[in-house]
Amino acid sequence: MLGSIYGLIAVGYTMVYGIIGMVNFAHGDIYMISAYVTAIVLAVCFAFGFNAVFLPLLIALLLAVVITALYGWVIERVAYRPLRGSGRLAPMISAIGMSLVLQNYVQISQGARSQGVPTLIDGNLTFGRGEDVIQISHTQCLIIVVAIIGMAALTLIIAKTSLGRACRATQQDMTMASILGVNVDRTIAWVFVIGAAMAAMAGVLVSLNYGTFDFYIGFVAGIKAFTAAVLGGIGSLPGAMLGGIVLGLCEALFSGLINTDYKDVFAFSILVLVLIFKPSGLLGKPEIEKV
Repeated sequence: MLGSIYGLIAVGYTMVYGIIGMVNFAHGDIYMISAYVTAIVLAVCFAFGFNAVFLPLLIALLLAVVITALYGWVIERVAYRPLRGSGRLAPMISAIGMSLVLQNYVQISQGARSQGVPTLIDGNLTFGRGEDVIQISHTQCLIIVVAIIGMAALTLIIAKTSLGRACRATQQDMTMASILGVNVDRTIAWVFVIGAAMAAMAGVLVSLNYGTFDFYIGFVAGIKAFTAAVLGGIGSLPGAMLGGIVLGLCEALFSGLINTDYKDVFAFSILVLVLIFKPSGLLGKPEIEKV
Protein backbone atom coordinates (compact mmCIF):
# COMPACT_ATOMS: atom_id res chain seq x y z
CA MET A 1 0.00 0.00 0.00
CA LEU A 2 2.78 2.42 0.92
CA GLY A 3 4.62 1.55 -2.27
CA SER A 4 1.53 2.30 -4.34
CA ILE A 5 1.37 5.78 -2.81
CA TYR A 6 5.04 6.44 -3.50
CA GLY A 7 4.59 5.16 -7.04
CA LEU A 8 1.67 7.49 -7.78
CA ILE A 9 3.64 10.51 -6.61
CA ALA A 10 6.85 9.35 -8.32
CA VAL A 11 5.08 9.32 -11.69
CA GLY A 12 4.96 13.12 -11.64
CA TYR A 13 8.69 13.37 -11.00
CA THR A 14 9.60 10.87 -13.70
CA MET A 15 7.30 12.40 -16.34
CA VAL A 16 8.65 15.93 -15.84
CA TYR A 17 12.24 14.73 -15.80
CA GLY A 18 11.67 12.53 -18.83
CA ILE A 19 10.29 15.42 -20.88
CA ILE A 20 12.38 18.46 -19.89
CA GLY A 21 15.20 16.90 -17.85
CA MET A 22 14.36 18.81 -14.67
CA VAL A 23 13.01 17.81 -11.26
CA ASN A 24 9.80 19.43 -10.03
CA PHE A 25 10.58 19.89 -6.33
CA ALA A 26 7.15 21.45 -5.76
CA HIS A 27 5.45 18.19 -6.73
CA GLY A 28 5.23 16.89 -3.15
CA ASP A 29 3.30 19.99 -2.12
CA ILE A 30 0.70 19.25 -4.78
CA TYR A 31 0.13 15.96 -2.97
CA MET A 32 -0.20 17.88 0.31
CA ILE A 33 -2.76 20.30 -1.15
CA SER A 34 -4.91 17.42 -2.39
CA ALA A 35 -5.17 16.10 1.18
CA TYR A 36 -6.49 19.47 2.36
CA VAL A 37 -8.91 19.66 -0.57
CA THR A 38 -10.22 16.22 0.38
CA ALA A 39 -10.87 17.25 3.98
CA ILE A 40 -12.60 20.48 2.95
CA VAL A 41 -14.82 18.81 0.33
CA LEU A 42 -15.83 15.99 2.68
CA ALA A 43 -16.66 18.49 5.44
CA VAL A 44 -18.87 20.49 3.06
CA CYS A 45 -20.60 17.36 1.74
CA PHE A 46 -21.43 16.09 5.21
CA ALA A 47 -22.55 19.55 6.28
CA PHE A 48 -25.10 19.49 3.45
CA GLY A 49 -26.46 16.17 4.67
CA PHE A 50 -24.77 13.56 2.48
CA ASN A 51 -25.24 10.29 4.31
CA ALA A 52 -23.70 7.85 1.85
CA VAL A 53 -19.92 7.57 1.65
CA PHE A 54 -19.39 6.83 -2.03
CA LEU A 55 -20.68 10.12 -3.49
CA PRO A 56 -18.68 12.46 -1.18
CA LEU A 57 -15.54 10.42 -1.85
CA LEU A 58 -16.08 10.61 -5.59
CA ILE A 59 -16.70 14.37 -5.43
CA ALA A 60 -13.59 14.83 -3.28
CA LEU A 61 -11.46 12.82 -5.69
CA LEU A 62 -12.69 14.69 -8.75
CA LEU A 63 -12.28 18.14 -7.19
CA ALA A 64 -8.87 17.26 -5.80
CA VAL A 65 -7.71 16.14 -9.25
CA VAL A 66 -9.08 19.27 -10.93
CA ILE A 67 -7.73 21.74 -8.36
CA THR A 68 -4.28 20.18 -8.09
CA ALA A 69 -4.07 19.87 -11.88
CA LEU A 70 -4.62 23.63 -11.99
CA TYR A 71 -1.81 24.08 -9.47
CA GLY A 72 0.44 21.92 -11.65
CA TRP A 73 -0.35 24.07 -14.68
CA VAL A 74 0.42 27.27 -12.73
CA ILE A 75 3.73 25.85 -11.48
CA GLU A 76 4.79 25.06 -15.04
CA ARG A 77 3.82 28.52 -16.28
CA VAL A 78 5.39 30.42 -13.37
CA ALA A 79 8.40 28.39 -12.25
CA TYR A 80 9.52 26.49 -15.35
CA ARG A 81 8.46 28.00 -18.67
CA PRO A 82 10.22 31.37 -18.21
CA LEU A 83 13.45 29.54 -17.28
CA ARG A 84 13.32 26.70 -19.80
CA GLY A 85 16.17 28.03 -21.90
CA SER A 86 18.49 28.59 -18.94
CA GLY A 87 20.68 26.08 -17.12
CA ARG A 88 19.34 23.46 -14.74
CA LEU A 89 20.19 25.35 -11.55
CA ALA A 90 17.76 28.26 -12.04
CA PRO A 91 14.60 26.11 -12.57
CA MET A 92 15.56 23.95 -9.59
CA ILE A 93 15.86 26.98 -7.30
CA SER A 94 12.60 28.33 -8.72
CA ALA A 95 10.83 25.02 -7.98
CA ILE A 96 12.17 24.97 -4.41
CA GLY A 97 10.90 28.52 -3.98
CA MET A 98 7.48 27.48 -5.31
CA SER A 99 7.46 24.62 -2.80
CA LEU A 100 8.08 27.02 0.06
CA VAL A 101 5.37 29.35 -1.24
CA LEU A 102 2.81 26.53 -1.30
CA GLN A 103 3.78 25.31 2.17
CA ASN A 104 3.46 28.76 3.71
CA TYR A 105 0.28 29.49 1.78
CA VAL A 106 -1.39 26.37 3.22
CA GLN A 107 0.02 27.05 6.68
CA ILE A 108 -1.40 30.57 6.72
CA SER A 109 -4.75 29.72 5.14
CA GLN A 110 -5.45 26.43 6.97
CA GLY A 111 -3.41 26.78 10.15
CA ALA A 112 -0.30 25.01 11.37
CA ARG A 113 -2.13 22.37 13.39
CA SER A 114 -2.66 18.87 12.06
CA GLN A 115 -5.97 18.31 10.29
CA GLY A 116 -7.99 15.11 10.22
CA VAL A 117 -10.46 13.10 8.19
CA PRO A 118 -12.78 10.64 9.96
CA THR A 119 -12.73 6.96 9.15
CA LEU A 120 -15.19 6.54 6.31
CA ILE A 121 -14.51 3.00 5.09
CA ASP A 122 -14.72 0.32 7.77
CA GLY A 123 -13.98 -3.37 7.63
CA ASN A 124 -11.04 -5.64 6.96
CA LEU A 125 -10.12 -8.59 4.81
CA THR A 126 -8.82 -11.44 6.96
CA PHE A 127 -6.43 -14.11 5.75
CA GLY A 128 -5.35 -17.15 7.75
CA ARG A 129 -6.60 -18.91 10.84
CA GLY A 130 -5.84 -18.96 14.54
CA GLU A 131 -2.84 -16.88 15.54
CA ASP A 132 -1.49 -16.63 11.98
CA VAL A 133 -3.96 -14.01 10.80
CA ILE A 134 -3.30 -11.11 8.47
CA GLN A 135 -5.80 -8.26 8.26
CA ILE A 136 -5.88 -5.73 5.43
CA SER A 137 -8.33 -2.86 5.68
CA HIS A 138 -10.71 -2.05 2.86
CA THR A 139 -9.06 1.37 2.56
CA GLN A 140 -5.67 -0.22 1.94
CA CYS A 141 -7.19 -2.49 -0.70
CA LEU A 142 -8.80 0.57 -2.30
CA ILE A 143 -5.42 2.33 -2.44
CA ILE A 144 -3.79 -0.59 -4.25
CA VAL A 145 -6.69 -0.97 -6.72
CA VAL A 146 -6.82 2.78 -7.51
CA ALA A 147 -3.04 2.87 -7.97
CA ILE A 148 -3.18 -0.02 -10.44
CA ILE A 149 -6.07 1.55 -12.36
CA GLY A 150 -4.37 4.95 -12.43
CA MET A 151 -1.07 3.55 -13.71
CA ALA A 152 -2.86 1.42 -16.32
CA ALA A 153 -4.82 4.45 -17.56
CA LEU A 154 -1.67 6.57 -17.71
CA THR A 155 0.18 3.85 -19.62
CA LEU A 156 -2.63 3.72 -22.17
CA ILE A 157 -2.60 7.51 -22.53
CA ILE A 158 1.14 7.58 -23.19
CA ALA A 159 1.09 4.58 -25.55
CA LYS A 160 -2.15 5.03 -27.52
CA THR A 161 -3.17 8.69 -27.68
CA SER A 162 -1.96 11.69 -29.67
CA LEU A 163 -0.97 13.38 -26.41
CA GLY A 164 1.19 10.38 -25.57
CA ARG A 165 2.86 10.50 -28.98
CA ALA A 166 3.50 14.21 -28.50
CA CYS A 167 5.05 13.48 -25.08
CA ARG A 168 7.33 10.82 -26.53
CA ALA A 169 8.34 13.06 -29.42
CA THR A 170 9.09 15.96 -27.07
CA GLN A 171 11.13 13.66 -24.86
CA GLN A 172 13.26 12.41 -27.75
CA ASP A 173 13.94 15.77 -29.42
CA MET A 174 12.12 18.91 -28.37
CA THR A 175 13.38 21.02 -31.26
CA MET A 176 12.54 18.48 -33.96
CA ALA A 177 9.12 17.83 -32.40
CA SER A 178 8.38 21.55 -32.58
CA ILE A 179 9.48 21.68 -36.22
CA LEU A 180 7.17 18.77 -37.06
CA GLY A 181 4.13 20.53 -35.61
CA VAL A 182 4.03 19.39 -31.98
CA ASN A 183 2.96 22.14 -29.61
CA VAL A 184 5.81 21.68 -27.15
CA ASP A 185 4.58 24.24 -24.62
CA ARG A 186 1.13 22.66 -24.44
CA THR A 187 2.61 19.16 -24.21
CA ILE A 188 4.85 20.10 -21.29
CA ALA A 189 1.93 21.81 -19.55
CA TRP A 190 -0.11 18.61 -19.95
CA VAL A 191 2.74 16.62 -18.40
CA PHE A 192 2.62 18.83 -15.29
CA VAL A 193 -1.18 18.54 -15.18
CA ILE A 194 -1.15 14.74 -15.45
CA GLY A 195 1.58 14.42 -12.82
CA ALA A 196 -0.38 16.66 -10.44
CA ALA A 197 -3.53 14.58 -11.01
CA MET A 198 -1.68 11.38 -10.08
CA ALA A 199 -0.33 13.03 -6.93
CA ALA A 200 -3.88 14.18 -6.11
CA MET A 201 -5.10 10.58 -6.21
CA ALA A 202 -2.36 9.66 -3.74
CA GLY A 203 -3.26 12.57 -1.45
CA VAL A 204 -6.94 11.64 -1.33
CA LEU A 205 -6.20 8.00 -0.56
CA VAL A 206 -3.57 8.74 2.08
CA SER A 207 -5.84 11.17 3.92
CA LEU A 208 -8.51 8.45 4.07
CA ASN A 209 -6.05 5.83 5.31
CA TYR A 210 -4.05 7.74 7.93
CA GLY A 211 -6.70 10.30 8.88
CA THR A 212 -4.29 13.09 9.88
CA PHE A 213 -2.03 15.38 7.88
CA ASP A 214 -0.41 18.81 8.03
CA PHE A 215 1.17 21.34 5.71
CA TYR A 216 4.57 19.61 5.92
CA ILE A 217 3.63 16.14 4.65
CA GLY A 218 4.40 17.12 1.07
CA PHE A 219 8.11 17.54 1.79
CA VAL A 220 8.61 14.08 3.31
CA ALA A 221 6.40 12.27 0.81
CA GLY A 222 7.97 14.21 -2.07
CA ILE A 223 11.50 13.22 -1.07
CA LYS A 224 10.41 9.57 -0.68
CA ALA A 225 8.67 9.60 -4.06
CA PHE A 226 11.70 11.20 -5.70
CA THR A 227 13.78 8.41 -4.16
CA ALA A 228 11.35 5.88 -5.63
CA ALA A 229 11.62 7.52 -9.07
CA VAL A 230 15.41 7.40 -8.99
CA LEU A 231 15.35 3.85 -7.63
CA GLY A 232 13.14 2.62 -10.46
CA GLY A 233 14.90 4.67 -13.13
CA ILE A 234 13.84 8.28 -13.42
CA GLY A 235 12.19 8.88 -16.79
CA SER A 236 10.57 5.42 -16.83
CA LEU A 237 6.87 5.13 -15.88
CA PRO A 238 7.05 1.40 -15.01
CA GLY A 239 10.24 2.17 -13.14
CA ALA A 240 8.48 4.80 -11.01
CA MET A 241 5.84 2.31 -9.92
CA LEU A 242 8.38 -0.46 -9.37
CA GLY A 243 10.63 1.87 -7.40
CA GLY A 244 7.69 2.96 -5.24
CA ILE A 245 6.69 -0.62 -4.47
CA VAL A 246 10.27 -1.67 -3.68
CA LEU A 247 10.83 1.35 -1.46
CA GLY A 248 7.49 0.92 0.33
CA LEU A 249 8.07 -2.78 0.96
CA CYS A 250 11.62 -2.24 2.22
CA GLU A 251 10.52 0.59 4.50
CA ALA A 252 7.59 -1.39 5.92
CA LEU A 253 9.65 -4.55 6.48
CA PHE A 254 12.44 -2.59 8.14
CA SER A 255 9.92 -0.86 10.42
CA GLY A 256 8.22 -4.12 11.38
CA LEU A 257 11.29 -6.30 11.81
CA ILE A 258 14.01 -3.94 13.04
CA ASN A 259 13.20 -0.37 14.10
CA THR A 260 10.67 2.25 13.07
CA ASP A 261 12.89 5.18 14.07
CA TYR A 262 15.44 4.48 11.34
CA LYS A 263 13.15 3.57 8.46
CA ASP A 264 13.93 6.80 6.61
CA VAL A 265 17.66 6.20 7.01
CA PHE A 266 17.23 2.72 5.57
CA ALA A 267 15.19 4.02 2.64
CA PHE A 268 17.79 6.59 1.66
CA SER A 269 20.59 4.05 2.18
CA ILE A 270 18.95 1.97 -0.54
CA LEU A 271 18.97 5.02 -2.80
CA VAL A 272 22.68 5.60 -2.18
CA LEU A 273 23.51 1.97 -2.97
CA VAL A 274 21.49 2.07 -6.18
CA LEU A 275 23.18 5.30 -7.29
CA ILE A 276 26.59 3.76 -6.62
CA PHE A 277 26.08 0.38 -8.30
CA LYS A 278 23.35 1.14 -10.87
CA PRO A 279 23.00 4.90 -11.40
CA SER A 280 20.33 4.50 -14.08
CA GLY A 281 17.97 2.72 -11.66
CA LEU A 282 16.24 -0.64 -11.88
CA LEU A 283 14.48 -0.03 -15.23
CA GLY A 284 16.23 3.12 -16.42
CA LYS A 285 18.50 3.25 -19.44
CA PRO A 286 21.90 4.94 -19.35
CA GLU A 287 22.05 8.20 -21.24
CA ILE A 288 24.12 8.03 -24.40
CA GLU A 289 25.49 11.29 -25.75
CA LYS A 290 26.98 11.70 -29.21
CA VAL A 291 30.39 13.27 -29.22
